[in-house]
Amino acid sequence: MPFEVVRGDITRMKTDAIVNAANSRLQQGGGVCGAIFAAAGARQLQAECDALGGCPTGQAVITGGGSLPARYIIHTVGPVWRGGGCGEPALLRSCYLRSLELARSRGLRSVAFPLISAGIYGYPPALARQTAEEAIRGFLAGQDSSMTVYLVLYGG
Repeated sequence: MPFEVVRGDITRMKTDAIVNAANSRLQQGGGVCGAIFAAAGARQLQAECDALGGCPTGQAVITGGGSLPARYIIHTVGPVWRGGGCGEPALLRSCYLRSLELARSRGLRSVAFPLISAGIYGYPPALARQTAEEAIRGFLAGQDSSMTVYLVLYGG
């Protein structure tokens, strides 16, 4: 049940899946979402996302990985930070759990996450990281699997 926090570029992770911090329309965006689309092949990935028809906050959907080293991209929509009193912690936790459940249901053995909602959605990075680590560790503790999960923090 390994879990590791690493620094680097999520688009270069050689895992079964990487997670995209998506918007609810599953449109190419900026930040990590833009980098994932660019590395995967934006036109092909956008066509796959369009076919899914969107994704609610706190949920997750999956597409192929396109040109990425990862075979799949799990798209999850994090909450916009509004001060913490609008359900943001539960929605953020749900992003990690729904993504991990989706990976498990597909038999995936390795998943790499960015720090969801900590960019343009304004979630305080320390709180976002705490929620991410607690959700991932809790999920892995309750599983009888050998899934490896990475939390990829951007930068060197």
